[in-house]
Amino acid sequence: MPRQKAKVDPWRQKAEQGWRLTTDHPLFRAYRYRLHVARDSELAPDAWGAVSAEGRVRHHPGRRAEPEEWAWVFAHLLLHLGFGHADPRSALPGDIGERTGDRWETAFLPDPAYRAACCLAVDRFLRTLKLGRCPEPLPAELPHEDETTLSERWRRLGLPAEYEPTGPPDFVIGDEEAAKQMDFQRNFAIGVADTATAALDLAGAPRSTGDRHVDGPWDAALRWFVSSYPLLGALAAGMKIVADVELARGWDISIAAVSAESAEIYVNPLVRMSVEEWRFVLAHEMLHAALHHGERVGGRDPYLWNVAADYVINGWLVEMAVGEMPEGLLYDQSLAGLSAEAVYDRIAADLRRLRKLGTLRGRGLGDVLDRPLPHPGAPGRHTDLDEYYRNALCTGLAYHHNSGRGLLPSGLEQEIRALDQPPLPWDAALARWFDEHVPSADRRRSYARASRRQASSPDIPRPGWIRPEELVRRATFGVVLDTSGSMDTRLLGKALGSIASYATARDVPRARVVFCDAAAYDAGYLPVEEIANRVRVRGRGGTVLQPGVNLLERAEDFPPAGPILVITDGWCDVLRIRREHAFLIPEGARLPFAPRGPVFRMR
Repeated sequence: MPRQKAKVDPWRQKAEQGWRLTTDHPLFRAYRYRLHVARDSELAPDAWGAVSAEGRVRHHPGRRAEPEEWAWVFAHLLLHLGFGHADPRSALPGDIGERTGDRWETAFLPDPAYRAACCLAVDRFLRTLKLGRCPEPLPAELPHEDETTLSERWRRLGLPAEYEPTGPPDFVIGDEEAAKQMDFQRNFAIGVADTATAALDLAGAPRSTGDRHVDGPWDAALRWFVSSYPLLGALAAGMKIVADVELARGWDISIAAVSAESAEIYVNPLVRMSVEEWRFVLAHEMLHAALHHGERVGGRDPYLWNVAADYVINGWLVEMAVGEMPEGLLYDQSLAGLSAEAVYDRIAADLRRLRKLGTLRGRGLGDVLDRPLPHPGAPGRHTDLDEYYRNALCTGLAYHHNSGRGLLPSGLEQEIRALDQPPLPWDAALARWFDEHVPSADRRRSYARASRRQASSPDIPRPGWIRPEELVRRATFGVVLDTSGSMDTRLLGKALGSIASYATARDVPRARVVFCDAAAYDAGYLPVEEIANRVRVRGRGGTVLQPGVNLLERAEDFPPAGPILVITDGWCDVLRIRREHAFLIPEGARLPFAPRGPVFRMR
């Protein structure tokens, strides 16, 4: 009788398929080890697999999973070796637990906090690697600290329940002699280099092949702006794309980021996107730089401001049909037509949800960088970039309208035209506020006070110059002045000096001044030139300004329409002011509430 073929376990075949998926990846090709099926009692019933300090990978034969899930499990185990988790030279004394022995080797069990931190680091890396599928759900957000920092913190404060490991560890720490012979971290470094090379070949990143230079899809997208899209063409001509794998990984750039200071867009060459999607990404980053989103953050939260600007820019690009928006970017049709400032005020109410959103750089990270990233060949900039961005966008707008290439979102056109009119300095803007809200006590001629008679006609009386008392009483304003210890006396002097000069120029004789720190002190009406001499920074703790505002609003000798100027450093209470008012705060400070009056920022 012919011999029957041995039955093949289909689930074991899926495990082997998952192993091939893992070892075929360039990152793990340098790992020359075989897969082993765990024997009885070698693995706990709830375990997936384990890796020894010598590199032997075992998997549980009773587990039922798809090849993609096994690929995640095997990659997880091999990354423990590549990251040096099993190397005693990389572990601290507190990371190494008790000694253990099995059929293959004698090793040390990792401390529970160190084990949990190592598994978290591996899973965080696998999320970006996109190899296989995790068989068990992971927390939505994973900490960004390294294994040493996390393990030390968890040993000190306790291990969070969501990261507490169950069952026996999936890796052990070997002895030092064996670690010298099995240099897994070197193999991992080779795998990283092979992965970068393969990704560049696949994506068509710029590489030198003899005398031939191969461009990436982002280069084609950038050339399209120069040749076919005049609105951003002049801007694109002056921008440089930096496609560097190590730079993207070192600065956690998931897709792209921009530095307006160096006019550079940093892209992750491992990302696979079409040219249409790269057009959208490049236009997004160019608008961030040209519209000065980095400088306009003021006292706002930088990341939430970045998110608000992303909503606005993506809405414009979708409306203009520039390229194709990649999946997962921030877009909300209900926010159409709003400025970045308005969107920020609307979305800032739900901080917990917004922290989970991601920009082109990644979740929790802004793609508008506050500094250029260091990289080989980084050019020095010797031009006025503010002038360059403004001229490029204004020129592009003129070309766009002259060529009749379609309509633009009104918000984008307004912002470009606003760039053509540089903002007023804070002192000039404050002077304009004085002109609008503080009435000038204009002099009038009146016979109630005769002037000196001219020698040629001594018998003819002539009217003299007077200021009507009702106008003198109205030509005043209130100052609520923060005199707590946190105030910068240099900026305070500059502010009071500017106020005195504006008031004197408008013939405002005096102002009603209230000093506030932990309490309100009514100084009454002071000549404007003497306000600075009367100020004394008391430094009595917290600042409470609302009593000072209430004092002015209820004072019978203060005009009902008299405006109030609040000078503070932002460390104050929430204010409710029922009349015309403005705030004067230092550059970079932030008020703890949404102001209704204008805010002038001193520099």
